[in-house]
Amino acid sequence: MSLDTLIASRLPNAPPPACPGAGMALVLMGGGARTAYQAGVLKALAHMKPAGAAEAFPFQLLLGTSAGALNATYLASQVALGWGGLPRLAAFWRQLRSSQVYRLNAPSWVRRNILLAGLTLARQVRTYRALLDTLPLVDTLHRAVELNAVEHALQSGALQALAVTASSYTTGEHWTFCQIAPTLDVRPWHRPGRHAEFQPVTIEHLMASSAIPFLFPAVPLWVNGHKEYFGDGSMRQLSPLSPTIQLGARKVLVIGVGQPQRAALGAQPGGARAPDAEPTAGTIAGHAMASVFHDTLMTDVEQAQRVSKTLASLPPELAAALPYRPIEVLALQPSMSLDEIALRHVSELPAATRNTLVGLGALNTQRSAGASAAALASYLLFEPGFVNALITLGEQDAYARKAELQAFFDTSPPRSGAIIAPVL
Repeated sequence: MSLDTLIASRLPNAPPPACPGAGMALVLMGGGARTAYQAGVLKALAHMKPAGAAEAFPFQLLLGTSAGALNATYLASQVALGWGGLPRLAAFWRQLRSSQVYRLNAPSWVRRNILLAGLTLARQVRTYRALLDTLPLVDTLHRAVELNAVEHALQSGALQALAVTASSYTTGEHWTFCQIAPTLDVRPWHRPGRHAEFQPVTIEHLMASSAIPFLFPAVPLWVNGHKEYFGDGSMRQLSPLSPTIQLGARKVLVIGVGQPQRAALGAQPGGARAPDAEPTAGTIAGHAMASVFHDTLMTDVEQAQRVSKTLASLPPELAAALPYRPIEVLALQPSMSLDEIALRHVSELPAATRNTLVGLGALNTQRSAGASAAALASYLLFEPGFVNALITLGEQDAYARKAELQAFFDTSPPRSGAIIAPVL
């Protein structure tokens, strides 16, 4: 969503019309177990429903990446409940356990040294093509997500589109898989490194979108008539707002799980810093994982704002001829470090997972450990303590911005100063 896109765009006689009915979009970013935060935000949103708002489900477009794709698809299956479908996501997360997401077979003695832990993981990789067996997640999704309900919502017009993203290991390109309503007049798009494929979203798509590199195995999907292997959609996701705009959104609520500031290297509880602290294996692994889930959302929004300022300086006649339309974007992110929250709950990890991470030196369970020692574990902590803490944080952050959220769902035209976003 950069200025070179603006310059390279063709100048038609009039901007393209908005897609009928595709007004409000919800975009959910990825982050493993951290995405429980999104359930808290949406639960609070349901409770602060603006007076006079329609009872119908508030979003016409649902888009998700990685674990955010799981959340988006679950919500798509709850559309018939209207606003009441939003808090159902929190209920789903509260009953979730790590054993329902992945499995790691490892004896307790793996925590003794790195060699034993390494041998255990090598055996896992030979068996499952990844460090973790994700068959439990396949079973969980089949039980929790009613794909027939998703299709019914689309056919009835209650939902206009469900879209999930994944990254191709085969070609290195980023794909958005869209299942759309019959009334949505949109065609698949193809941009450098980014493509769209219109096909029904399946459990395989969700497994592909949430396949954290190294931890979860790649998943084969069919695109352009041939098979490619896919992994986590957060990889190479340079423009998270682009699919939303392509599908015709006019307002976009985005919930990420990025952090305001990651804990400093060697930081101790209370803010103290260990002198000359070297990065541990856990710190490096957590940093690598944060790079995979690097949230480009705010960068995308800032670029859109720069384009908006550029358009504002153009003569009205020229601005009207450009293929741009106004959209309003509201982004929410955690107000505190999720690493620090994870550090308080690392003991909840399944024993096999905890012992293996300790054996590899990738997890420090001591009370004096810095928050970064639990960064890697935070993506795998599908346990009640951590999940409930994130849901509570999501609720608190949503209520802190209650006025903004209620104004966002106002049915009046976008406020002055709204972001002007290009059709990418």
